[in-house]
Amino acid sequence: MSALGDPYQMTGPSALAGGWRRFWNLCLLLALTDWRLRFFGSALGYLWSLMRPLMLFGVVYTVFAEVLAVGSDVKYYAVVLLMGIIAYEYFAEATGNAVPSVVDRENFVRKVHFPRLAIPVAITLTSTLNLLLNLVVLVFFFVISGVEPHWGWLQAPFLLVLLVAFSAGIATLLSALFVPFRDISPIWDVILRALFYATPVLYPIELLARHSETLAQVAMCNPLAVFIQQFRHAVIDPTAPSAAAAIGGAVYLLIPGAILVGTIALGLYVFNRMAPHVAEQL
Repeated sequence: MSALGDPYQMTGPSALAGGWRRFWNLCLLLALTDWRLRFFGSALGYLWSLMRPLMLFGVVYTVFAEVLAVGSDVKYYAVVLLMGIIAYEYFAEATGNAVPSVVDRENFVRKVHFPRLAIPVAITLTSTLNLLLNLVVLVFFFVISGVEPHWGWLQAPFLLVLLVAFSAGIATLLSALFVPFRDISPIWDVILRALFYATPVLYPIELLARHSETLAQVAMCNPLAVFIQQFRHAVIDPTAPSAAAAIGGAVYLLIPGAILVGTIALGLYVFNRMAPHVAEQL
């Protein structure tokens, strides 16, 4: 079939045009540039990025801890809540900003041999820089709340890698789909709102399990929920249920694991198939 007859036959640069080394160099350059420009001309700079999760934390903590007493039986509830908000805000920022990223950077897309995949990956890396700085604030909350260091902290880097990988997979998929389907943006906004309440951020997973163990297990199929619960167990409170316990057994972790791997694979597949034709559809 001719190039005109097959809409997915390669007619332009692929997602990784130029090789892996050039790809990662461009990703880092774009991420650092975007991160610096984000706070250019701002008097408070990075503090604006920190204020959003802290303000949300303050409101939520007042309502759920002081008024509704949801976290009254949760050890280090303030730290757990802040950790969940930081993780979710990172996921929402990385994926939400990635949706229009390819379209917004049309001048890059039209350049010869530009690796288009560098755009959503750079967006994810930019959000990751904010995440790392926010984690410094989380450590400060550890200190004032009395969270003691233990061997479980060694799991933190691996859990963060999984969170970044899941966010990058979703970001890659959404950025590719937004090019031909502009409805992706409002749809994803709605999904993010629903996902915030479906993920054990505001409430402990034990509270959901008391009402319905099945519902709690379904909620834990979300890789984001697995990260939050395991981070709480491994880093904050070893007495809290692990992700394996919360989902009903270690074997059931294969479900969110498959979703994580499947999301990354699908994102790369869709993006690579559409990358050569992105410039034509803009």
